[in-house]
Amino acid sequence: MVKAENLVKRYGSNYALNDVSFEIGAGEIVGLLGPNGAGKSTAMNILTGYLSSTSGAAYINGINILDNPIEAKKYIGFLPEQPPVYGEMTVREYLDFVYELKKVEFDREAHIKEILSVVKLTDVKDRLIKNLSKGYKQRVGIAQALIGDPKVVIFDEPTVGLDPKQILEVRNLIRNLGKRHTVILSTHILAEVQAVCERVIIINKGRIIADERVDELTKTIEDGYQHEVRIVGTSSAVLPALKRISGVRSAEQLSGRDGDAFIYAVESAGSSDVRRSVFNVCAQNGWPMVGLAPVGGDLESIFIRLVDKSDRKISGGKTER
Repeated sequence: MVKAENLVKRYGSNYALNDVSFEIGAGEIVGLLGPNGAGKSTAMNILTGYLSSTSGAAYINGINILDNPIEAKKYIGFLPEQPPVYGEMTVREYLDFVYELKKVEFDREAHIKEILSVVKLTDVKDRLIKNLSKGYKQRVGIAQALIGDPKVVIFDEPTVGLDPKQILEVRNLIRNLGKRHTVILSTHILAEVQAVCERVIIINKGRIIADERVDELTKTIEDGYQHEVRIVGTSSAVLPALKRISGVRSAEQLSGRDGDAFIYAVESAGSSDVRRSVFNVCAQNGWPMVGLAPVGGDLESIFIRLVDKSDRKISGGKTER
């Protein structure tokens, strides 16, 4: 449905995008995640035809967005970071305007009524947009993106500036849209990706550094998993036993106690999952294991580790042209 092929966007000697490639299938909800200035918005603007690439190509439903922009854009609904709304229009007037601008051929009344219902704007459809809260203005922006029932809906930072309640409402709306549309969500908010997306593409300094399902993202970390283990037993016996486990890179006793249990930090080598082995060693020796929890396995920690690793690689001169 969406394909980026070796996209490069260069401004002088600076690369906003540097050989970016990915494919997104029909019905996927994909987060494009990265720190500010990573190249996310540049990628979105190229995919939607707002910006041309220096080289490479972008395809929507098999159509090259630069070679045939009018045809390709029929399949796209786009919400930029600043919703393109007109404050002097009512919500209904604005959606009528967008309907005509896109030359939609559906039954106008039924189509707009359905969209107003989906984004929960029916009660404010006759109000001037300038008098709406930011949350409602964001909904109007989402509504205009849905006019024409596009196969692909792209959101660029859709919850910036919203209050917590509005953020939850927009996230729920995006999840529901994924039932009928391919959704691309560009954001630097980690919780957004965890709450909404099935897959994440992480970009840093114009390059893709990870492309995984959210629940499998830890596999991209090559320097091992870390766990905090709480074990009841003599530490002089427990610690050496942990270090001898196959797949354990290091083990150390941490300060503090949990009742009569000592606390240990256990790090695996590479992608080894040592949890079962740790449990078996404790069971064989009669040491009750009263706690086992991952450390640094949440999306935020993974994101920081990946970006830091990418920065070190780039600063070493291995990826920049």
